[in-house]
Amino acid sequence: MQEISAILVLENGSVYRGTAFGHAGDADGEVVFNTSLTGYQEILTDPSYTGQMVVMTYPLIGNYGITPNDDESAKIWASALIVREISTIYSNFESTRSLDQTLKEAKVMGLAGIDTRKLVREIRQKGAMRGVISTTCDDVEALKAQATAIPEMTGQDLVQRVTTSATYTVENPEAKYHVVAFDYGIKTNIIRQLNKEGCRVTVVSAKTTAEEVIAMNPDGVFLSNGPGDPFAVTYAIDTIRELVEYNRQRRALPLFGICLGHQLLSLAFGAKTYKLKFGHHGANHPVKNLSDNRIEITSQNHGFAVEMETLPDALELTHRNLYDQTVEGVRHRQLPCFSVQYHPEAAPGPHDSHYLFREFTSLMEQNHS
Repeated sequence: MQEISAILVLENGSVYRGTAFGHAGDADGEVVFNTSLTGYQEILTDPSYTGQMVVMTYPLIGNYGITPNDDESAKIWASALIVREISTIYSNFESTRSLDQTLKEAKVMGLAGIDTRKLVREIRQKGAMRGVISTTCDDVEALKAQATAIPEMTGQDLVQRVTTSATYTVENPEAKYHVVAFDYGIKTNIIRQLNKEGCRVTVVSAKTTAEEVIAMNPDGVFLSNGPGDPFAVTYAIDTIRELVEYNRQRRALPLFGICLGHQLLSLAFGAKTYKLKFGHHGANHPVKNLSDNRIEITSQNHGFAVEMETLPDALELTHRNLYDQTVEGVRHRQLPCFSVQYHPEAAPGPHDSHYLFREFTSLMEQNHS
């Protein structure tokens, strides 16, 4: 692999020099770090990383290559990947190509050879920052100016960039339940888990109306993960409110939200959200289930959170993050509506929280009986 010099400049003027892999050129976005030891393919193809450049804290990335069935969507959404060392060889009985080759074909930049420990420490101390990676420009002041010109994540509705343009159905010959899933940036493994629990899944765009959803006669509604500021996705919040009102007046229609879907559900009930200093990104976050006091190790990827103090009386706190005590799950006290901030479908893992999909189907089963 031919070495090409590359430079990362943050909005505060910090400079990190290394070498490029994947696509050579320029990339920009909010710089965040992920503490997962594995799963770089799933991370890159997670639509929730739209507008972000991801720093992997594990020092060696790419050693097991890329596997066709492990993509979480049809393309890479992260704007760049930053690592300490990129492996030039890969070994995995299912892999078909290297990470470097995959990024080249997708025209996504990679940066290697920098001190990722220093970069992560800076993000932890100062917060997530906008940055620019370049192989074409070495002018630090010019790149700093480019970084400061990048729109801040707060206030951005990025859902419209990633949502499906057309409704589609993932069939299940043995389905007992029909779930309508809002695609705010839905991950493939979420659909797999719903299928596994006996659901036929109709995936709809983020701007699908409550009336259109109800006309599909679903047994339940799923609110997916996605990128950006939840408060900016006003149309989704309004639709969820309408579905909640339908719940109150007509019949029980279970709602289950994950990540952005959790934030949107909370906003629909009157809570507020805020931007975290550097977000939660990794596969090793401990969360306490307050109903049974068990600790779940969870996968997380979000830059915003629900403000604990604004939770309305109607919502019961069900899960709490043990790193910073933030809200990780809520449940409505009367209606069949619940959500979690983390990813129970986590691929490649952990799998501690798969039970939440069974809770969802259990609520739908109650309506069948």
